Amino acid sequence: GQVLWDAVIQHLSLLEADYFDLQFSDELGQLCWLDRDKQVTKQLPSPDSPLTFCVKFYTPDPGLLEDELTRYLFALQIKRDLATGIMPCSENTVALLASYIVQAEIGDFLIDEYTDCSYLTDFNFIPHQTHSLLQKIMEYHKQHIGETPSEADSNLLDTARKVEMYGIRLHPAKDHEGVSLSLAVAHMGVLVFQTSTKINTFSWAKIRKLSFKRKKFLIKLHPDSYGFYKDTVEFFLDTRNDCKAFWKKCIEHHAFFRCQVVRKVARNKTRVVSRGSSFRYSGRTQKQLQEFVRENIVKRPDFERPYIQDRSEKDAWYSVKPDPKQSKVFMKEIPSPKSSNTKGKNIFDLPSPAAAFVYSDDDSPPSKDEPSPTEPTFSTFRPDPSSDYSPEERPPTAPVPIQYHPSPSPPPPPPPPIFEEDYLPSPPSPLKDNNISILSKTAGVYSPNISTLSSSRVEEGDEDTKKKSKRYPGDDSYYMAKELLMTERTYKKDLEVVSVWFRNAISSDDEILNSLTESLFSYLDPIYEFHVGFLKDVELRMQQWEGKAVVQKGETCHRIGDLLLKAINSFEQLYQNYLNREQEMLLEIDSKIHNNKRFEDMYKDFESQKVCYLPLNTFFLKPGQRLLHYKLILERLIKFYPPPTSDLTDCREALAKLLELTNAFNDKMKRLENVQKLMELQRDLVGIESLVDLDRSFLREGCLQKYSRKGYQQRMFFLFSDMLVYTSRTATSLLQFKVHGQLSLKGMLIEENEQGKMAVQNSFAIYAGNKYILVAASSQEEKDKWIEDINEAILQFKNIPDDKINYPSLKSSASSTENVDGDQSNEKLQVPEKQIQHRANTTMHVCWHRNTSVSMRDHSKATRNQLSGYLLRKFKNSNGWQKLWVVFTNFCLFFYKSFQDDFPLASLPLLGYAVSTPEEEDGISKDHVFKLQFKNHIYFFRAESEYTFTR
Repeated sequence: GQVLWDAVIQHLSLLEADYFDLQFSDELGQLCWLDRDKQVTKQLPSPDSPLTFCVKFYTPDPGLLEDELTRYLFALQIKRDLATGIMPCSENTVALLASYIVQAEIGDFLIDEYTDCSYLTDFNFIPHQTHSLLQKIMEYHKQHIGETPSEADSNLLDTARKVEMYGIRLHPAKDHEGVSLSLAVAHMGVLVFQTSTKINTFSWAKIRKLSFKRKKFLIKLHPDSYGFYKDTVEFFLDTRNDCKAFWKKCIEHHAFFRCQVVRKVARNKTRVVSRGSSFRYSGRTQKQLQEFVRENIVKRPDFERPYIQDRSEKDAWYSVKPDPKQSKVFMKEIPSPKSSNTKGKNIFDLPSPAAAFVYSDDDSPPSKDEPSPTEPTFSTFRPDPSSDYSPEERPPTAPVPIQYHPSPSPPPPPPPPIFEEDYLPSPPSPLKDNNISILSKTAGVYSPNISTLSSSRVEEGDEDTKKKSKRYPGDDSYYMAKELLMTERTYKKDLEVVSVWFRNAISSDDEILNSLTESLFSYLDPIYEFHVGFLKDVELRMQQWEGKAVVQKGETCHRIGDLLLKAINSFEQLYQNYLNREQEMLLEIDSKIHNNKRFEDMYKDFESQKVCYLPLNTFFLKPGQRLLHYKLILERLIKFYPPPTSDLTDCREALAKLLELTNAFNDKMKRLENVQKLMELQRDLVGIESLVDLDRSFLREGCLQKYSRKGYQQRMFFLFSDMLVYTSRTATSLLQFKVHGQLSLKGMLIEENEQGKMAVQNSFAIYAGNKYILVAASSQEEKDKWIEDINEAILQFKNIPDDKINYPSLKSSASSTENVDGDQSNEKLQVPEKQIQHRANTTMHVCWHRNTSVSMRDHSKATRNQLSGYLLRKFKNSNGWQKLWVVFTNFCLFFYKSFQDDFPLASLPLLGYAVSTPEEEDGISKDHVFKLQFKNHIYFFRAESEYTFTR
């Protein structure tokens, strides 16, 4: 079997071969995978039995597929699944999928030639296709003009992965009551279907052991796993062979998707009494496959895509040699961003030490393999190895107009990306031709997504030998001005989130649009329009500074203070108008969310879009925060410049004007940050009402262990100026916390005595009225922070007048002796229908998973320390560096291909990480490198200058 498989792979020149396998039908007509350790003739019913090459492991995110040939083969599999009826879906979805198939096979829709849908009649999309379906396919096909076959394949796969039956093969079974069901296995676990409806999912995290005994298939769950009513679930299949075949599929899927490495286990020799099946998955895991591809992708030969020349000759296939510029398997063309929806394991869902997963058949010995999440975040593409890189490269800055292409019935929005912490692949390599515009769809709007900068991979040994064509000014004033440029690009993008994207999202409702135009857009739009022009001025100045643009005779370009002074004089009134109105904006939008269901749905739907990478109301605070950034840049420039410098005078004058503006609104901006934080908490806390109060201040949030009858349990605590609230994580797919109790600060006492019977290290007691709770911090430092802030809050509370105290009401109060499991699944929680992608990165959820805490003082520091720019990134065990556009904001790093991208590809929350310089054992010999480490997660980042490194 292995010899045949190797020959197939060699014939196809297939790199990502582990996703595929050979399949045949046995004597009973059951589909079986070819066992590569056995002779082929001993497995097939007859020597001439056909073998089918097909996908074995359907990846949850086809964007993870590196090779265009792999994506092409996956697309053929989807085409086959549709045509055979294996993947049923709605007519609209079928039409969209089929339109991508047509685009890939015959190219663009020709208005003059395709007068009706008759050109589609030779296609066999699904069984019993109708004329109305072909009409819909034609309408969708019209929208794909300009898509290359590779892009069409990517879009086909990205749409198919959202179909419920994607990659699903049903196995008839019955439960213990004899009810007919169907079982299936997928990347997330074992699925249970009734007819064609999924009724249950046993995720790998729930399952402790899989086994079978004759016809009985057993799923043994972890104790108290997600509140399931029993720890072993039984299903009955038709025959023992069916049961064993499904068990083997489960073993293979768990090993491939869930494990990082699978140990090679020799099969037991035949014994008189069998102890069970010795079958184990022996291939590469998805994690190993990705690492293998990263090391070998540049060695790939050219891939020739087959095309259909004419529909009248649809069976006559021929190969067309692709354009030399696009012939590499890593491809210079950028895949459609629709296919780059991130997917995978949550960045914070670290496996439990006790979550050992055991395979067994009957009483076979358990496997010692321990699962670990390995689904990566987004696809990795290798750049042209001939591409040169130096940290001084500068991307072109030509503006690209936004183009709109209306879509009558866009596909359903993608699920939110979930981020993997220990794997952050490199971004796609862009086109060398900077004039080519690649349009991407996001939330029904097409926008340009042009990467003019190659995300080059620079090998350690080669970089120093490469000759840099240019050297740019090395003084700190240049890098300060460059910091202004880089952060201005990010600021403009942040303004666009509200002024362009959010406006477009609510444009379907005239009443809501008109209301927000008056209260929000009329104040924000002038600021956005000003900064569009200001950014062009800064870009031109930096191009002149670098010698890339013509400088008028008699003018000096090595200065930036004059631009800032001119800008502050121009926008001063705009910012005054906005900041005077900002609090009313926030409160009005919060009121609309609670009182207008239509607006609430629009708001939540927009927050689920990738372009909204932070909570939406966070973007409303960006103008005030930007003024602080200008202030800090001006202060550094003034400190750097020697007294006679002409730019020094402009910087001082600009700073004086800016201080007048910021000092007037300093207290107001602090109140706004507090209101925004309360609104964010109100959204994510279930069971508490009226948390937003102008007289209430947020002080600290973080994770503590609270003692109850079940022992110490993880709880999330929130300290406000008038109360202490404790919560636990809900078991729903939405990232929310259920409130268990609130303690008034009135009469509250803190006792640090650790000599009690139930006390543990770093524990302390909290007395509040007739309530008493015992909590423990993760470290002495965390304990000291909590005690200091609580004691300070108690002192400040004594000065609050009684009429200013307004405690929010709990929907279900719990006493200090509450014994509620934070992972209950039977709670009927009223939660939004859509999961919001940004919530995994908010401080509340990072603190929960990193077992730490954050104060409002930390939040204030974070608003002053925001950066963006290009960095080289390197993993602990990799050899090369990747160039990424990185935005640092809200305690998080967001990674992009380039500054022109509309949304990040991945993110890395930094709470709990330590920042340092590399040590000798790290083997980093480069300058300006800093190291980020959290437990065994290590990243290296390299800046282009000493100034940028220090910042």
